[in-house]
Amino acid sequence: MKIAVTGKGGVGKTTLAGALAVILSEKYKVYAIDADPDMNLLGSLGIHQPITPISKMKGLIKERTGAEPGSSFGEVFKINPTISDLPESLSTNYDSDGKLKILVMGTVDKGGDGCVCPASVMLKAILRNLIIKKDEMVILDMEAGIEHLGRRTAEAVDLMIIVAEPGLKSLETASRIKKLATDIGIQNVVAVINKVSNSMEEKFVEEKLGQMGVDVLGSIPRDDIVVQADMEGRPLVDYPDSVALQSISKIAENLLNNVPSN
Repeated sequence: MKIAVTGKGGVGKTTLAGALAVILSEKYKVYAIDADPDMNLLGSLGIHQPITPISKMKGLIKERTGAEPGSSFGEVFKINPTISDLPESLSTNYDSDGKLKILVMGTVDKGGDGCVCPASVMLKAILRNLIIKKDEMVILDMEAGIEHLGRRTAEAVDLMIIVAEPGLKSLETASRIKKLATDIGIQNVVAVINKVSNSMEEKFVEEKLGQMGVDVLGSIPRDDIVVQADMEGRPLVDYPDSVALQSISKIAENLLNNVPSN
C-alpha cells in the first residue's frame, strides 16, 4: 500500500504520517518518505542527528544524472537516472530491526533551477521507484501542493489522506488538494480530522468534507500529549496514554483492513 499524507501546514500531517509509519512497521516493512520542504518527519520520530536531504547531495546527483544541480540552462542530463539502489542505501533506520526506513527528499530551490533540473529529476525518479516498483508499504509526508508527484507516479498511490482541522483555512486547502489529486489521477482520497475538541467541531468538518466528496477515515482528538512529545523531541508512540495515538492506531487498523491482497 502506498499512502500519501497531505494537508495545510500545521494541521498535524507529519505527526500522523510518523505515527502511522511506526504502527504499520510492526507488521510490514515500511518506507517513510519526508517529501515536505519543512523536513520535520525525522524529528517527529525522535531522530535529531543532521541528515543531508537527497536534493542537496550534489555529487550523487551529478553521478546519476550527468549534470550538477543548478547547472546552466540547456545542459544535457539523464531524465531517467539509475536509482534503484538509492532508497535502501540512503535511508535512515528508525530502529535496529530496519523494518522502518526513513528517506528525506528535500526540495529544489526555485531560483534558477526551475521545474526540470537534475535535482528535481532525481527526486521524481526516486519517488517513482518507491511508489511503482517497491513491494514495501510507503508513507509519504507531502507538502500541500502535490503536482510534483507527476501523473504516472500519482496514479500508483493507493490512497491520499488529507489531514484537516476545524477551521475554514484548513478546509479551503483540503478542497484545493482534492482538486489537484483528481486532476493528476489519484482515485482514492480520504480525510482524517485532527485536533477535534468536541462533536460540534467534528460534525462541522465532516459536513464540509462531504460537500467535497471526501470520506472521513477517522478523527483524532486534541491532545496535550502531542505537544509534550514535540517539546521533548520524542515520537508519539512513546506515549501509550495519548488519546491521539489511540485514535491513530484505530486509523491504522482501518488501513490494514483495506490492504490489497497480493
